Amino acid sequence: MRIDKLLSEMGKATRSESARLARQGKILVNGVPVKRADVHVDPEKDEIALCGTKITYKKFTYIMLNKPEGYVSATDDAREKTVLDLLNDEERRKDLFPCGRLDKNTLGLVILTNDGESAHRLLSPKHHAKKVYKFKSKLPLAESDIKALEDGVDIGDYVTKPCEITMTGDCDGEITLIEGKYHQIKRMLEAVDNKITYLERISFAGVALDTSLDRGEWRYLTDEEEKLLLKENK
Repeated sequence: MRIDKLLSEMGKATRSESARLARQGKILVNGVPVKRADVHVDPEKDEIALCGTKITYKKFTYIMLNKPEGYVSATDDAREKTVLDLLNDEERRKDLFPCGRLDKNTLGLVILTNDGESAHRLLSPKHHAKKVYKFKSKLPLAESDIKALEDGVDIGDYVTKPCEITMTGDCDGEITLIEGKYHQIKRMLEAVDNKITYLERISFAGVALDTSLDRGEWRYLTDEEEKLLLKENK
């Protein structure tokens, strides 16, 4: 792999920046400065340093973000703030994208990655990746409403697959889905003559939202979380 490609994928420098840094002697390979950024290296064997800092190469990045209200789950939007606006410059260089969507006013867990193949499998309807949400409804949910929702309801253009609902109060609970249609939970509640007043995703594909993250904060997945996500993805 070329050094400039490696640094670009890691979000450390663009290819033109890498060329300039190489000329300045700020890129070391195994302790030796390289003068050209098109030099090939083995990320698994060679030790690479940029401006005195060791670079550990990872092919893909996986980030957990606690999405606040008012941000859209997109990489770019001409009118709205996106979840990528919450990242730093280095991460925004990595071509990250949200793995699945949350509505603008839905809170909670968003996984950001540049692993397109894994994201595609996780979002495939055949995969049935579990998504868990906390919700509040405007009106109490009767037992008949809960059963109807769990069995599947007609949301206009689609009959939802079975889901699981655990109530923690008359108007509070958690819902576990294996699909993610547009405004699905909102439309499900409307199908039983009710309304969602609060919605937060707390788990995706086995990875739970870190409750120590404030709204708008993010961190990399731990090794265990990454393994769990990719195991769920098989």
